[in-house]
Amino acid sequence: MTTAKRVLCEPRLRHIPAQFSWIDQRLVFEGHLARCDVQAAAQYLFLLTVADAQGLSYWGDARVMRMLSTTTARLARAREDLVQLGLIAYERPLYQVLGLDALAPPSEAPAASPPSAAPLASSAPPSADREAIRAQLAQLRARLVGSP
Repeated sequence: MTTAKRVLCEPRLRHIPAQFSWIDQRLVFEGHLARCDVQAAAQYLFLLTVADAQGLSYWGDARVMRMLSTTTARLARAREDLVQLGLIAYERPLYQVLGLDALAPPSEAPAASPPSAAPLASSAPPSADREAIRAQLAQLRARLVGSP
């Protein structure tokens, strides 16, 4: 039995806002997000949210660390993972979220070393990783919505 798709709350239907931001579904469906640890995924979501139409952002490390509740080392490692995965370019202080068009899906891409994330190497079930990502993304969203 298939579930019929229907709008559940018409008054809260999403609309494209005046400011520019989007999340490309290929991040999930082509497996790019699955190659990120929680820190890299949170940083990537943050950069997607604050970037302009060209994907550019120049938020300083101190402010990004406060927004993501992270440390200098974790921020740097996540940033390096995102650069290695071809998702962002970085030349201090400028970030650029890169288009996914030039990236091959992981199944077609040459084998790359996984991001430097100990949590992914643990024996926790994949659902625990997804739950951790969901929780961190929810916290990030709450901070972004609550900030001036």
